[in-house]
Amino acid sequence: MNQERVNTIAGKTDQGELIKYEVKKYLRYWIWFVLGVLIALSAAFIYLRYTNNIYSTSAKIQILNKNKGIEMPSSAFIFNRSSINLENEIEVIKSLRISERVVRNLDLTMSFYEEGNVRTSEIERFPFNLTKTIPNDSIHAHQSFKILITDKGFEVYRGASESAIVFPNYSSYNVRHNLPFELEASSLNSIKENKGKTFILRLSPVTSAARNLKGGLGISLLGKSSDLLQLSYTGGNRSKSERILNEVLSVFNLDGIVDRQEVSKRTISFIDERFGFLAGELDSIEGEKRDYKQSNNFFNVESDAALGISQRTASENEVFAIESQIMLSNMLVESLNIKNSQYELLPANIGISSVNTNELIGAYNTLIFERYNYLTSGGQNNPMVQTINEKLKELANNINNSLNAYKAQLQASKHQLVQRNNKFSSQVAAIPSKEKIMRSIDRQQAIKETLYLFLLQKREEAAINLAITEPSIKVVEYASSSGAPISPNRKNIFLMALMAGLVIPFGAIYTTILLDTKIKGKKDVELRVSNIPVLAELPKIKSENLVFSDPTDRTTQAEAFRILSSNINYVLPKLADGKGKVIYMTSSIKGEGKTYAGVNLSLALSSLNKKVLLIGADLRNPQIHHYTVPEMDKNAPGLSNYLYDVAFGWHEALVKGFPKHPDHDVLLSGSIPPNPAHLLTNGRFEQLLNEARLEYDYIIVDTAPTILVTDTLLISEFADATLYLVRAELTEKSLLDFSKDLAETGRLKNMAYVINGVGASRAYGYSYNYGYGYGYSSED
Repeated sequence: MNQERVNTIAGKTDQGELIKYEVKKYLRYWIWFVLGVLIALSAAFIYLRYTNNIYSTSAKIQILNKNKGIEMPSSAFIFNRSSINLENEIEVIKSLRISERVVRNLDLTMSFYEEGNVRTSEIERFPFNLTKTIPNDSIHAHQSFKILITDKGFEVYRGASESAIVFPNYSSYNVRHNLPFELEASSLNSIKENKGKTFILRLSPVTSAARNLKGGLGISLLGKSSDLLQLSYTGGNRSKSERILNEVLSVFNLDGIVDRQEVSKRTISFIDERFGFLAGELDSIEGEKRDYKQSNNFFNVESDAALGISQRTASENEVFAIESQIMLSNMLVESLNIKNSQYELLPANIGISSVNTNELIGAYNTLIFERYNYLTSGGQNNPMVQTINEKLKELANNINNSLNAYKAQLQASKHQLVQRNNKFSSQVAAIPSKEKIMRSIDRQQAIKETLYLFLLQKREEAAINLAITEPSIKVVEYASSSGAPISPNRKNIFLMALMAGLVIPFGAIYTTILLDTKIKGKKDVELRVSNIPVLAELPKIKSENLVFSDPTDRTTQAEAFRILSSNINYVLPKLADGKGKVIYMTSSIKGEGKTYAGVNLSLALSSLNKKVLLIGADLRNPQIHHYTVPEMDKNAPGLSNYLYDVAFGWHEALVKGFPKHPDHDVLLSGSIPPNPAHLLTNGRFEQLLNEARLEYDYIIVDTAPTILVTDTLLISEFADATLYLVRAELTEKSLLDFSKDLAETGRLKNMAYVINGVGASRAYGYSYNYGYGYGYSSED
């Protein structure tokens, strides 16, 4: 086949045409895209109409350092790193303990809602007075109450009950009932404004309300090296969310203050306990001294013992200081033995002169705070709590050891001082024994009084520290809510609805096209077989008149076959001898319209005043007789009779099947033979074609389908051109590979495609209502 002629018909498909081709496939279903978008946008509108708005409330705080006093700069200070463990603070803020305090402080076990025609919205308070009559701890399950404001009063429904409790005159105080609250109108104006409305009260247990609060609370860090935290809370009522968030800040700040006040409280408690013992001992010494003086008439000390007494006094002062330290050490050991098993704070700064012991006590109290924080967030089984317990036991042992060593040192010093004091005592041997006893009593009294005053001073210091405890946090920004709701996001929902309205129809159409393996039109053939031309596309005709018997017919069908008759000249070779041209009509399978196309092509050529012979060479399933006017007998003499009987002339079997086409002859298939392949290859068929070439301009041969039998392939060499019929919505795309192979291997000579039935689905937008009717009347 001449390649130049093929290119004039087929041509090459560039990238732009492919894109246009793909777009047209989907634009064909534009109505579904419009409907999809409208339905999706309507669904989005309804969703937004019935969905409650959710607002975001946020606040910012700075966690203050709990360290006090003058300290050496640490590595964290030098490298500008915070020593505050913000992760621990976040866990404390989000702890259930903090949430329960907030729930109790704000009475969040009650939730208030207003029921509208479309949706139920949360409100901060009812427009009337509602007083809860049961404590929060008595609420063990979720309860719901519906309150209607009518012309006569309140109507209250418990849960799903349909029986109402009526409170006339808008007050429940004069009516006996078992509801956990009382109702009363705040003002007549508010009742008039809300008459006919329905309100809902929901009661929740404290634990459930606290868990809901904890779930809605979000905390995030503001920067890696910052001490700032941002707290956020989401809810349907902005003022309620702001109250909740501000209360969380207040409770957390108070919790930190209470922690730091605990040391001062423990110190005051320890000193108060010791005051009772010291007061009793002082009373006992003073009574002993009074009794001794009265019984011994003792009033003054002799001046001649002034020097010895002064020396002994100095020594006794040192003994007094040592004994004070020993007593403080014994009291601290006693406190340690009592509180160690309970993991409580030890009194700090009570006057022990041992630096090591004071540092150990400070470290012990610090671990007590850390243990309390981890115990709050993780419970007794927290690995960190177990670790701190071990450290506390180790520190308690160290404190005991330090105190024991310190007391041993004091005892040794006291022993030396006592020996020296005995030396001084020998110098004042002249002093009466009564004076010695008096000095002993005075010394004991002075020790107790000094210790009493010392503990009183420490108590005042602890009280001052308790009163001026600094806050735990600094509020950078109090709770404030966003102006627009964060959920539902109207813009995103409409955008997603628009995308869904386009994507869902596209996906459905894409899946349908992907699973559809049938040929739709010319593009399907060209994309799969680009080197074989497509001569024509024959429209699907709904009319029962499949043959245009009138040569002047101007229907769409007639024009389509005239185009085919014109295009076929570009495929047929030019013969110098002027003989007629042989055109085969074949297909892959039965039902693709090869007989229909062959009959109409022969009539189209005949309408151009060409002599045409139509031969029915499909000896196994002849169909041409159905198209003749009138319809002829299937077993009328024809080609099979000529091939079988050498004495039978083919001219004898010619019939005029179409009266208005005088130049058109038909050679029917004849009787169905048992061996069609043998008859077609006995040489008489070639002889028939050679003789017909001399008498006719065109010989149209209706052959058998190629994929079912080999009849067509056996006689394909005699054709000048082979028109291969494929049918839209019937022929599988995979069958094109079979026909392509027949053309490329030369088993079908000079092959070209004709697509039949285009427009049956209009899948790619083809329409034969445009173009073929140009210049003709609407009636034609």
